[in-house]
Parts: sequence; C-alpha cells; structure tokens
Amino acid sequence: MNEKRGNLIVISGASGVGKSSVIAEVLKKRDNLYFSVSWTTRSPREGEVDGVNYHFTDREGFEKRIAEGDFLEYAQYVGNFYGTSKSLVEEKLQAGQDVLLDIEVQGAEQVKVNCPEAILLFVIPPSFEELEKRLRSRGTDDEEKILGRLHRAREEMRESTRYDYIIVNDTITSAAEEVLSILTAEHCRTKKRIALIK
Repeated sequence: MNEKRGNLIVISGASGVGKSSVIAEVLKKRDNLYFSVSWTTRSPREGEVDGVNYHFTDREGFEKRIAEGDFLEYAQYVGNFYGTSKSLVEEKLQAGQDVLLDIEVQGAEQVKVNCPEAILLFVIPPSFEELEKRLRSRGTDDEEKILGRLHRAREEMRESTRYDYIIVNDTITSAAEEVLSILTAEHCRTKKRIALIK
C-alpha cells in the first residue's frame, strides 16, 4: 500500500439534506482535496461552465467513454447520462490527492465494486422533521414535490447503513468538521503508514 496515495471519498445524501453546502465547506478548509467533476450528456444550464460544473458531452461521446471503460461509475437519470472519469480519479489518487465524489446511492455502489478501498460517507439531517422543515423553508417546491422528496429521502436514508460513516448535518460547520476528522483518521490508518516503520 502506497502511503502517499490519496483516498477516494464518496459523499451521498438525501435531497435537501445540505450535502452540497457541507462539501463546499470541506473544500474551503482542506488543501490537497480534489472535487471530481462529473461528465454528463445533459445541456448546460444558464451560468454553468464546462469543466467546472460538469464536463458536457454528447451521447455519442459518452457512449464511447463507456466502451473504453473510462467510467468509475455512471448512470442514466431523466434521459441523460452522468458519470465519473476513472482515469482522472486514478491520476489524482496516484499524485497523493484525496478525491471527493458527490454521487447518489447507485453510483456509490458501483464505485465500491470498482474501488473497494473507497470510503463512503452518507449525510443525514439531525431528524426527519428537520429535513421536512428545511425543504419547506426553501419555498421552491409545491406540496406534491415536497412529499415526493420526503418519500425519496426515506428510501435513500435506508441505504445509509451500507456506508462506512454517517455524517449528521446539524449545522454545516459541524458536519464539515466530521468529514474532515474522517479524512484525517483515514490517513492515519496502519495500512497507510506501515512503510514508515519498516
């Protein structure tokens, strides 16, 4: 085991749990952490930048990458493909950088199959009532959409038991601190440092 190799970290969580905000806070506080930008076949939304928000490609280009085996994970969602570049992730890990993936449960399962050493984190709210309150306070969804998100959140949260760690997003700061503590601890594992005592 190369102690200089980075860790592959997957973060998942239910809609409305504040996962993106936690990730943004972690990225502000930790150097040497690469946030993997996914590939997609969907069109850019207003304000999105290629290579920053996503790597945008057409269906033919995406399918070519699938055929070449260049996706660590990929999925189709609402008619569009989304995926994580295996070659780019591996390049960053070999360079000693930790790589952070923000992906849903199915994608996380694929990553764990392809990279058993991946560290899986699942972000949950402090309570389901708090999640409902957060979704309602946004003021962006109608009642039907809110109920749909809550139903989906319950299903997704059942999957959290398959993850290595559960992060409670009581506040963004405390949740980010939990993530940062895990990253530090993972670098202190014996298998990462055994070469130092040989």
